[in-house]
Amino acid sequence: MMFAGPADAHFKLNANIRIYHVVYEDNAVRLLIRTPLPYLVADKLGPVQGDELPLPAPYTTNAVEDGVLVHYLDVDVLRAHPEGLAKFLQEGTALLVEGSALQGAIGRMRLYPVQSQPPFVPLEEAEIILEGPVYDDRFDAAYVGDTVMDVELVFPVADIPDVYSLQSRLNPGLPDQEDTANLVIDHRTTEPLVYRVRGLLNEPVTVSRSVLDAVLTFTKEGVVHILEGLDHVLFVFCLILGAATFRHLAFRITGFTVGHTVTLIFGFLGYVPNAPWFVPLVETGIAASIIYAATVAVAFRHRQETVLVTTIIGLLHGLGFSFVLQEILQADAPNLWQSLLAFNLGVEIGQIAIAAIVWPVLIFTTNLFRQKADMIRWGLAAPCFLIAFVWIGERSVQTLSAFNL
Repeated sequence: MMFAGPADAHFKLNANIRIYHVVYEDNAVRLLIRTPLPYLVADKLGPVQGDELPLPAPYTTNAVEDGVLVHYLDVDVLRAHPEGLAKFLQEGTALLVEGSALQGAIGRMRLYPVQSQPPFVPLEEAEIILEGPVYDDRFDAAYVGDTVMDVELVFPVADIPDVYSLQSRLNPGLPDQEDTANLVIDHRTTEPLVYRVRGLLNEPVTVSRSVLDAVLTFTKEGVVHILEGLDHVLFVFCLILGAATFRHLAFRITGFTVGHTVTLIFGFLGYVPNAPWFVPLVETGIAASIIYAATVAVAFRHRQETVLVTTIIGLLHGLGFSFVLQEILQADAPNLWQSLLAFNLGVEIGQIAIAAIVWPVLIFTTNLFRQKADMIRWGLAAPCFLIAFVWIGERSVQTLSAFNL
């Protein structure tokens, strides 16, 4: 079983975004889908037999490099029989109308190494690139995890549906597959609607032609991100912990909001350095901001900070939000500004939810145990200090490595 662990590890995704264009014609609905290749083949790796390599998944080959099992796209088989690979996606994708799955046919398809993939948004770009060869002769065989596939599925219909559901029946068993970012771009209206859905889509996701429904998918993602982002949660928690009054807390939250709104937008649009050291440097700064907020909470609680201070810190956290948003939304996606603002609104809702829970509990507890209020604050701040110091160490190493130091 010596290869079992590495076999799983090297089906890890270097891209976890799937894009679905939904295109309407007189008698058909077409899905133009971009998906990373591991979603289609990772669960089809053969068993390990003794000391031998496991049987390769269809359309792949296995090799051992530096003692590690890796998986390559089998280019020769792909070019000879491309329809078999597309069939995996056809069988794993359901377009449902009134609960019934439509029967789709395979249309055009192409594959690329991740670093050579052309834009798949807007729709015009996707239509053009699907006219090319299945796998361009200028591409060498790539790792499976570094390969993406574009496929057209055509579903004949008698009437264009007003509401439909999308479902993916694929369950490749990939690490962190529950964080898959799915962009569904519906082209029924003049201005396409963009829906953002997280996960494998194993449960059908209903899509309507509602602008509000589309926007709310990004609002939900903003809420989820701040609640799952422990570094942001700890910072907001320390802001609350150090607030002397509700008015003081409101000023802190306002400054933080203004700051992260600005850099979330500018960071997402690419108006920041693109060097490999930038992301770990920002994340190091975010960890340092937790230490600052925790220090204020226990040592300078009655100091009235200006909005400028928390605004500057908010600028830093906004860059962190923008890194996540870049993973779930492309800069040339339709309704970009609505999506950006909806995501930021979701961040605010999550932030307010944290304050709405923590502030009343903190006030009640410190009023109940007035003699031990400082001890309570120290007890709550100490884990924040510890976690932030660990993060600074880890992220500083990443930053220095990016500088080749």
